[in-house]
Amino acid sequence: MYFWLKFFHIAAMAVWFTGLFFLPRLFVSHQRGSADGTERFFNPVANTLFFWIMTPAAIVTIALGLILIAWIPSGAWLVLKLMVVAVAVLFHLYFGLLLYELGKGNDRHGPLFYRVLGWVPLVLLLAIAALTAGKLQTVGDLPPPPVHASP
Repeated sequence: MYFWLKFFHIAAMAVWFTGLFFLPRLFVSHQRGSADGTERFFNPVANTLFFWIMTPAAIVTIALGLILIAWIPSGAWLVLKLMVVAVAVLFHLYFGLLLYELGKGNDRHGPLFYRVLGWVPLVLLLAIAALTAGKLQTVGDLPPPPVHASP
């Protein structure tokens, strides 16, 4: 059971972060007025990506992650990972806000802003991978978490 929960958690996370990588590229195309940035293409594709692919994948990722916490030993890495995931959720919500503003015709940013914004999910994903792989038990001078005795 643990294997499948972890498998679908990672698969959903991959889909979610793929959307987080791709949506800023759509914003750049929209801002520049290129062929895939036209209203006929941009609105249905960006809305489908955000509402029907990214958001359900984010919900599944978070739900399965919460279930997996019951199996995973605690440590500093888990707290730090949850903080990074919270930042990823905030970026997801910010992308939704940008999508809403672009849909209304309020484009306040240039292509450089969207290009830089597109690199943030990569940094978040690498941080999540490093924290999960390293599984630090403590950070700095903080003591390790208490260990619960097995019955």
